[in-house]
Amino acid sequence: MATPALLWRPLDDNTVQCRLCAHFCRIPKDERGRCGVRENRTGSLVSLSHDAVAALHLDPIEKKPLFHFLPGTLTLSLGTPGCNLGCAFCQNWDLSQPPREGGPVRGQRIPPADLVRMAQTSHAASVAYTYSEPTVFFELMVETARLAQEVGLRNIMVSNGFQSPECLDDLGQLIHAANIDLKSFREDFYRHICAARLKPVLQNLVHMKKLGWHLEVTTLIIPGLNDSDQELTDIARFLCMELGKDIAWHVSRFHPCHLMQDRPSTPLTTLTKAYDIGRTQGLHHVYVGNVPGSGLENTVCPGCGQTVVQRSGFTVHRNLLRQGRCPKCGIQVVREMNLLPGE
Repeated sequence: MATPALLWRPLDDNTVQCRLCAHFCRIPKDERGRCGVRENRTGSLVSLSHDAVAALHLDPIEKKPLFHFLPGTLTLSLGTPGCNLGCAFCQNWDLSQPPREGGPVRGQRIPPADLVRMAQTSHAASVAYTYSEPTVFFELMVETARLAQEVGLRNIMVSNGFQSPECLDDLGQLIHAANIDLKSFREDFYRHICAARLKPVLQNLVHMKKLGWHLEVTTLIIPGLNDSDQELTDIARFLCMELGKDIAWHVSRFHPCHLMQDRPSTPLTTLTKAYDIGRTQGLHHVYVGNVPGSGLENTVCPGCGQTVVQRSGFTVHRNLLRQGRCPKCGIQVVREMNLLPGE
C-alpha cells in the first residue's frame, strides 16, 4: 500500500520533483523515480517502500561494519526493495535493483512500533537501516527512528551517501552512527558504474560530520577499477583531511557479483596495500574486510599501540576498552560503549 511521500514539490502539468536524494528526479504523472519506489500519482508523490520490509535480521554491529560504535552489541537490521544507485557490482542486487527495472515492490508490512519492540525483545542496542539503500525508505526510517530514540535505542544508517541536503537535515537528530560507502574517488566510476555522481557523496560526508554523527567509511576494492595507488591515496587523504585521523576506513574484498561475474576477487596483497596507504596518509584506524583471519580487523590504540579490541570476522573476541578508552594510556578509542538502553 502506497504512503504519502515526504520531501518533494509539485511542478507544472502534474509533474513532481523528488527532493529526497541528489538525483532530484522530475517525475511525470504515473511514473516512478530512478529508485523505483517513489511514484507520481496524479500530481502527488507516494512511497511504495513504507510497507515493504523485505529483509529483517539481528546482526552483530560489526557486520555493518561499525567498529567504533557500541562494539560487541546486536543491531536489528532492516531493509526494503529499491535503491537510488545502479551499481554494477551490487552485492544485494536482488533486493535493491528489481524496482529500478520496473519490478514490483514486494515486502511485509511491519509497523515501526513493532520493529522497535522486536529490537527491544531481542536485546539489541540499536536499529540499523541497511541492506538496500535506506534513503529510499526514508518515511519508514524516520518513523521507526523516532520511536527507537524515545526508548533509548541508537539509530544506524548504512548508506551510499547520495542524499539531498534536506534529507540529511531531517535525519540530523535521529541518526547516531553511519557507515557510508565511498565507492571510488573518480567521477567517471560513479557515472558509468554506479549511475550516480561522486561530488554529492563527498559533500554529504562532510555534512554528516557537522551533524555530529559517528562516521565510518567503507570502500569495496575492485581489481582494475578503483585499486590504483593514486586513487587509494586520494581517498585516504580526503578522509584524513576532511573527516579526521580517527575516522575508521574499511577496505573490503570484492567478490564476483551481479553484472561483474567475470572480474576476479580482490587479492589480499591489494587490500594490505590499501591498508598501508591509509596508515601512511595518517589514518589511525584502517580495517580489511571480507577476509576473516587477516589480522587486520583489530583495533589498535593510536596513542600507545596496544591492541584494545581483537576481532575475527564479525566476532569480538577480546575488548580491553574501559568506557571507550584505552586502559593503558587513556585515549578515547570508541565513541559509545553502553550495551543496552538504561545500562
